[in-house]
Amino acid sequence: MQEELATIQKLYDVAAEFMVQYSFQIVGAIIIFIIGIKLAGWLGRLTVNLCEKHSVDITLSKFLGNVIKVLVLAFVIIIVIGKFGISITPMVAAISALAFGASFAVQGPLSNYGAGLSIIISRPFVVGNTITIHEVNGIVKEIGLAATILTTEDEEEITIPNKHIVGEIIRNSFANKVVEGSVGISYEDDPKKAISAIKSVLEKVEAVCQDPAPQIGIDEFADSAINIGLRYWVPTQNYFQVRFKVNAAIHQALAENKISIPFPQRDVHLINKQN
Repeated sequence: MQEELATIQKLYDVAAEFMVQYSFQIVGAIIIFIIGIKLAGWLGRLTVNLCEKHSVDITLSKFLGNVIKVLVLAFVIIIVIGKFGISITPMVAAISALAFGASFAVQGPLSNYGAGLSIIISRPFVVGNTITIHEVNGIVKEIGLAATILTTEDEEEITIPNKHIVGEIIRNSFANKVVEGSVGISYEDDPKKAISAIKSVLEKVEAVCQDPAPQIGIDEFADSAINIGLRYWVPTQNYFQVRFKVNAAIHQALAENKISIPFPQRDVHLINKQN
């Protein structure tokens, strides 16, 4: 029993001595850490606000804000560690050695971060643009260091690792997406009349962009019809909705103008050979 009491007394003495020697350092470190977190957040927000004030892209603004925040926090942590009399030189060496060894295991994520930084700096696209990569199409919702997130008209989210974006062919149609199609009319009908009717439809549908203007003309002379080609731009978020609406309106306009849409047909001649 006396041995246990002696052990408890020894632990109490050690704790008391530690508190006497390091209490001010601990309190000071806690205060510095709290102030540092507040200061890092404030400087990060200030950086974002200044960038937005000078019309810097929102993605780049957030990236710079996060960089400032991380740098301030790192500096604060170094100060806090120093308050306990701990030298950071051996820690930096150990962290460097661990980072070198871990780099072989995280080459994929690191390549994504490098590619993300390249996208943020070079800005081949920004949030709100419509892009196509590897036959994947959508509106850019978020550009992160690791991945870029796209959204579709069906409210799906597509996450693309940034290493699959950098160095690839990127189609950027900004906020809109082009609709390409054709409609066949009979050779007996007037193509100019059909083009005029289709143009009128595209001018009346509000969602169809007029700048750039829709393109309409004779696409080809097919076997059973004259194909009228059309190209127009619509907001990507309503791509299929507007496309279906335009198709229905074109069908109605051609019918009202008595322009027929022929179906494929062939003339078959029977030859009777007599021996």
